[in-house]
Amino acid sequence: MEYKHLMYVPFVGLGLYGGFRGNRWFNNRLKIFKQVVVPSLKAQTCQKFTVWISFTKELEGDERISELGEFLKDNGLKYIFTFSGVCFYDDKHQDPEATNRLRESLKGVPRIEDDYVYMTIQPSDDCYHKGAVESIQLVLRSDLYDAVGFKKGYICNYSTKEVSDYNPTTNPPFYTLKFKREDFVNPDKHLEYTAIKRDAGKYKAGTPLPSHEYVEDVFLGRYMQIDKRGFLVGTHSENISTFYNHPFKGEKVGSEVLDNFGLKEVECVKLKWSLRKIIMRHLPFKYQRKLRYWLGERCWHKIYEFLRS
Repeated sequence: MEYKHLMYVPFVGLGLYGGFRGNRWFNNRLKIFKQVVVPSLKAQTCQKFTVWISFTKELEGDERISELGEFLKDNGLKYIFTFSGVCFYDDKHQDPEATNRLRESLKGVPRIEDDYVYMTIQPSDDCYHKGAVESIQLVLRSDLYDAVGFKKGYICNYSTKEVSDYNPTTNPPFYTLKFKREDFVNPDKHLEYTAIKRDAGKYKAGTPLPSHEYVEDVFLGRYMQIDKRGFLVGTHSENISTFYNHPFKGEKVGSEVLDNFGLKEVECVKLKWSLRKIIMRHLPFKYQRKLRYWLGERCWHKIYEFLRS
């Protein structure tokens, strides 16, 4: 059975503001990806994968993306760039818009010749344990499972390299789906295959996988959660929703665990912070979320976009 393993990085296009929060945000994300995520990918004990990074069509031809391709090549990583948007359901939009957006994005997925595709969600600022790719492929090569994920992990402040346990109470966004080639490349079959098979929360059966919390509702008994700390959530000044004082943060651990993610020699990430961010980071987590929503997404949309450019 031949398979193509794609480490899928939804770099641009997710969420509000067209999934692009300004040039400063984009440049900082590129810095984090190069400084932290790429070394972690290079540290994987199994290198049989391709880094698939999706952008929006507005960024096609951008010099920064060409430079990123050269950087990945210089670091020995195989890569694919696409420009059709995010290739999973974006729950920041309501149906039927969310499904229609996904259907259009899926028209741009990589053309695959292998029998199967393993699609691992690889956030642009988070990392996997260096044995993760090997573990994922071992599980999915069997006939028992069509999806696999990690139950828990760590959270790291990239600016200080502080690390703590991370214990989500829902299914975290670190999972891999196994597709037959035709189910992956055909948008309608892709949507049908990834639809939840039972009503879940506000979503009805038949909705394309609406968020990482619902992976089990798609694959039912064919989803396996690995009960190991297999991922590292990275926090920094450009996070959209996760900060180091997150409610899922557990006990502090020694920074030596970073070696398990290929990050032992990586230096602290230094990004430029605006005054707004400095003030926000001193507020409790729940107030940060409320202020970002009301000031950024509801009241001052245009001003917010201008300030982030």
